[in-house]
Amino acid sequence: MADGHEGELQLVVFRLKEQTYGVDIGHVMEIIRAADITAIPGAPSFVEGVINLRGRVIPVIDLARRLGLAPTAVADHTRIVIVEVGGATAGMMVDGVSEVLRLSRESIQPPPAMVAGVSAAYLQGIALVGERLIILLDTTRVFRREEKEALQELAGQLENKAAS
Repeated sequence: MADGHEGELQLVVFRLKEQTYGVDIGHVMEIIRAADITAIPGAPSFVEGVINLRGRVIPVIDLARRLGLAPTAVADHTRIVIVEVGGATAGMMVDGVSEVLRLSRESIQPPPAMVAGVSAAYLQGIALVGERLIILLDTTRVFRREEKEALQELAGQLENKAAS
């Protein structure tokens, strides 16, 4: 999981609506600036659009909207965290990425039913680091299997159109 440190978890830590979240670095491929997102007519409301990442069409979701929060307003600090989950690649738009953090698995507690307006269905747990509460997202739950398949199919169709 995290560089052979069995009792530790490495997280990419980011901000979303005044809260601090983390995702397992093992799912993160890269972090890029939010730019040139192409909207997709008829896509679910949480899908911001697609980006061209070195010739690959990557679907991008507004993570805040996906979690039931107000939509993310794109600004200079907005980032897209590119993740791979279950063979599917997608981008999660967030308010800003702050750090990579290593913490012990013992410091992670099960999530309550709701944290900061986000259902526990999307959460792996919570951790208190100093004075900060970090909400750990489970990326496999953020993207349901059928949604991953639909997003990948859409990206494939757009890549095929671009190639022809």
